[in-house]
Amino acid sequence: MADDARGFWKTPAALAVRANPDQPVAELECNGTPGFVGDKADGLRLFEERGAVLSSLQEKLYANGRSGDRRSVLLVLQGMDTAGKGGMVRHVIGHVDPQGVDHAAFGVPTAEEKRHHFLWRINRALPRGGQLGVFDRSHYEDVLVVRVHDLVPEEIWTGRYDEINQFEKELVLAGTTLVKVAMFVSLDEQKSRLRERLERRDKYWKYNPSDVDERQLWPAYQEAYQAMLDKTSTDYAPWYVVPCDRKWYSRIAVTELLIDALEKLDLDWPTATFDIDAEKRRLAES
Repeated sequence: MADDARGFWKTPAALAVRANPDQPVAELECNGTPGFVGDKADGLRLFEERGAVLSSLQEKLYANGRSGDRRSVLLVLQGMDTAGKGGMVRHVIGHVDPQGVDHAAFGVPTAEEKRHHFLWRINRALPRGGQLGVFDRSHYEDVLVVRVHDLVPEEIWTGRYDEINQFEKELVLAGTTLVKVAMFVSLDEQKSRLRERLERRDKYWKYNPSDVDERQLWPAYQEAYQAMLDKTSTDYAPWYVVPCDRKWYSRIAVTELLIDALEKLDLDWPTATFDIDAEKRRLAES
């Protein structure tokens, strides 16, 4: 981590927000800023600076992919409505070259998707080599929403934890680095964000009446999220638990997680596949 970022993080983000079994979901402070010692102004300034670092690293990933490197990074964003998944994509991923991004949003399964195994649609959306993949919701819907709404028998969704772990292990072995972010917003902040959608004409399209119904199910969702973290946070694909009441914090935290993942790939610019001096001469003579 660069010195300017290190000065604001008393604990690196990858450690500060890594899922911890001693931190129950029900006791999470959603307005907290784990590991970060600066204020909002510091966070916004650092966000722009670190966004430039993220952009450079992602460009290297993309360049290597164009040269045959099959490695990729997949950011999984999982959270309740209004947690800020869309904003995370716009602002954090907005720092990088869109040519190097494979983005997928997973809503209610289509009729075709329902005819297949729950991982079928996920496999079809995995990032290509050299790409930064982004999942807005993911395969975890099938142990969250499906569990809370009792959409399939319990013996089916309970078996999915092991299936997901095996699936993710195979992804990692094939060269995909997983950055799984569980985004948590408090009920009070969620109410405020939903109210804003009802008060602004440009936000009506984001409002869904079912969001109010889902609020009544938060205790069941807490249990489902807790089980998800307990059963699928692994050494090769850990979960990161990010408080999202303060959007500026959640965005800088995820930026740091992506930078950390890309730096660990130890990327360099691809070497030229042609004679540089000869091409310089040809260009000069053209």
